[in-house]
Amino acid sequence: MISISKLSQKEYIQLEEDYGAHNYHPIPVVLERGSGIYLYDTDGKCYFDFLSAYSAVNQGHSHPRIIHALIQQAQKLTLCSRAFHNSMLGQYEQFMNEYFGYDKLLPMNTGVEAVETAIKLCRKWSYEVKGVEEHCAEIIVVEGNFHGRTIAAVSISTDPSSYSGYGPFLGGIIKVPYNDIEAFRRAAERPNVGGFLLEPIQGEAGVIIPEDDYLKEAFSICKEKNILFIADEVQTGIARTGKLLACDHVNIRPDILILGKALSGGVLPVSAVLADNEIMLCVKPGEHGSTFGGNPLACAVTMEALKIVKDEQLEMNAMIMGNYLKDMLNNLKSKFSMIKEIRGRGLLIAIELNNNSEEAWNLCLKLAENGLLAKPTHGNIIRLAPPLIINKEQLETAVGIIEKSLRHI
Repeated sequence: MISISKLSQKEYIQLEEDYGAHNYHPIPVVLERGSGIYLYDTDGKCYFDFLSAYSAVNQGHSHPRIIHALIQQAQKLTLCSRAFHNSMLGQYEQFMNEYFGYDKLLPMNTGVEAVETAIKLCRKWSYEVKGVEEHCAEIIVVEGNFHGRTIAAVSISTDPSSYSGYGPFLGGIIKVPYNDIEAFRRAAERPNVGGFLLEPIQGEAGVIIPEDDYLKEAFSICKEKNILFIADEVQTGIARTGKLLACDHVNIRPDILILGKALSGGVLPVSAVLADNEIMLCVKPGEHGSTFGGNPLACAVTMEALKIVKDEQLEMNAMIMGNYLKDMLNNLKSKFSMIKEIRGRGLLIAIELNNNSEEAWNLCLKLAENGLLAKPTHGNIIRLAPPLIINKEQLETAVGIIEKSLRHI
């Protein structure tokens, strides 16, 4: 038996290569523990975490209050079948609906499960409330989206790396360009459209922010045409963009809200779909569910994680620190011609390079060497998303690492 504690980083990586599926291409760093905004590898080297597990760790790694809630609940009850009631679920559902302002919550585990749930809800509502003919319901989606990796999610995708080799695909999907209100308006004229699913800011596509009027007008068209506005806030939600939800920047309340990632502060897989009674109660007992969805452990952890967002004013910190980070990065842009654009909202920021993906990958390798972890997306874009607890001094040190790395490249 191999003694894991004695392995080198190369040996850890080789174990994954030998025994795991090859569906990821990680930065070659082997992480062992995390605390706050920092991660540590198996050699004890410290790194700034500027990915936050794709915004799942907004509250920081191993937040003591979340870990305490985890331990307290784990000593009592972690999982019981939804064949029975439990003492945590109702409290959690009440907490979530009051926190986000909806009638009902449907608990799931992963972001893509929540997306799948929202699609099913939309179809049910289309038939039972809007009156669309059975099997004819349509959902409008936008190009450049990322909603996960299930067959439904890749059917929606316009990225060949997501959908190639996985057909046949889900029907009833209408794809339109992102940030093109006229294209959406035309699609919304179709009589069988039940929903409009989009990310208010496209994260995986490279932090693509639409015009504020686009979201407002799309929402208005949805109201006019009796179409559900479905917001995938798995990555942009929970204070990441400087508001509790990215939709809050334009004062939109989605008909169906999809949440995940930072709901649990990165401690457990937890996701949720929220909607009002007219939509949620279309699903009857036995028609949808999840073994682990809404388990007592997840309920306890999520309530504490969301209390922390309010108690530590993470929305405000994300906005203030995000503006400061963008200012510093724009200063770097004036020094380095390789940077094409800096964009973002709150602490979800992208550095877009002028050149190819190899340069972005090499820059991320240099960043890791110098003590900061980030990852390219869509070739020439590096997404930056540190935990929302980061402060000014830490940002200044991190930007110093970015500048040092840029000079090497």
